[in-house]
Amino acid sequence: MLRIGFGYDAHRLIEGLPLIIGGVEIPHDAGLEGHSDADVLTHAVIDAVIGALALGDIGQHFPDTDPAYRGVSSISMLRQVMAWVRRDGFQLNNLDATIVAQRPKLMPFLTDMREKLAEALEAGIKQVNVKATTTERMGFCGQEEGIAAYAVVSIVSM
Repeated sequence: MLRIGFGYDAHRLIEGLPLIIGGVEIPHDAGLEGHSDADVLTHAVIDAVIGALALGDIGQHFPDTDPAYRGVSSISMLRQVMAWVRRDGFQLNNLDATIVAQRPKLMPFLTDMREKLAEALEAGIKQVNVKATTTERMGFCGQEEGIAAYAVVSIVSM
């Protein structure tokens, strides 16, 4: 059986916070605001996986009102979600994700992101694709107010 899930997330950029995307800390003058580490890419991936499992969304399982998730690594949350994938008899088929950010330039970090996500997804690097784009200075991403990410995941029965 093949199942597909779609995820989206966006966070506001705030000066002085660390910028973590795809489990990788990226040098930048601003980071993403959020309850956990605000890893926008990993949050989109989590939402996509939860969607493929038909289990709702990230906010139902990791609410921002729960102090247990304050500052937590989003990669650790993804590992927990992958335990649900195995429990339900599935494994990752593939991930395709896009980060939308005007700055910083993310190309030098994409391979590290793919590796971190592949490890958490219990998958090979060739099953994980991450790309980045700008919006040509349009919208909140283009005006450098925030960063967004989209993810599509397919899982297959084992």
